[in-house]
Order: sequence, then structure tokens, then C-alpha cells
Amino acid sequence: MTATDPALTALAQGWCALSALHGRIETHIERALQTRHDLSVREYSLLDVLSRQHAGEGGHLQMKQVADAVVLSQSATTRLVTRLEDRDLLERYLCPTDRRGIYTDVTDAGRRLLETARPTHDAALREALDEAAVNPELAPLVRAVESLKTPA
Repeated sequence: MTATDPALTALAQGWCALSALHGRIETHIERALQTRHDLSVREYSLLDVLSRQHAGEGGHLQMKQVADAVVLSQSATTRLVTRLEDRDLLERYLCPTDRRGIYTDVTDAGRRLLETARPTHDAALREALDEAAVNPELAPLVRAVESLKTPA
């Protein structure tokens, strides 16, 4: 295959469309969360991921797992955790079975904020998808996103 191969060109165009859709959605959600809850998309995502932890076996995520879930480096995730901890939305504590491990949990204030922000996030997502669906280049991607089901 060459650099001018039609399959590669189509693949690159598809990637550009996907990137454009992601950017539009993230920007729309960011504005809504910042305006109504003083919360960034990354902060919301981190609170959401950490709120799904549980006390059972394997229920707490390691920082690498959290970083992967919010698509940030470990150092950026640590800085984000620190900012949310400074706002009393998260708390860290030592792992009871391994004193080297540190867990991060959402505080009651963080859960309340997440609960009030979730409808804003979801509505902004729906709005962004509806706006993108009228663009012929993005409509197939919107349909693909809408067809995805979360695993049971």
C-alpha cells in the first residue's frame, strides 16, 4: 500500500471525522458542566469512575487503572485527584492490606455534586449528538455511538 492508497485515505478521513465528533461533544459537555457545576469534563469523568468503585474484592482501582479510565497519564491523574481532594470532593487513604497502596474515594460532597451534574452531562451529550447528527460526515458515527450498549 502507498500513502495515496484509497483505503488509507478513507481510513484517515474516518479518523478525522471521529476526532471531530469527539471534540464537538467534549466541548459542548465542558461548557455545560463548567457553567452549571464549576466542573470540567475530566473532573466529572474522574468522579464518575471513582464513584463506581466498591469495597469488595478488586473494588478499588489502582491509579494506573483510573488514569486509563479517564484517558490521562498517571501524573496528570494524580494532579487531578489532588485538585478534587483540595475541593473536598475526593479523599485518599492507605490500603488496609498494603500500606504502600493509596485508595481514592469520592466524598459525600463529591457524590452530591456528581448526582447534580450527571443530568447536565447527559443532556449536553444528547444535545451534542443531535447537533452532530445533521452533519452527513458525522451522522454515521452518531448512529454508531447510539447503537453501543454497555456490558451487563
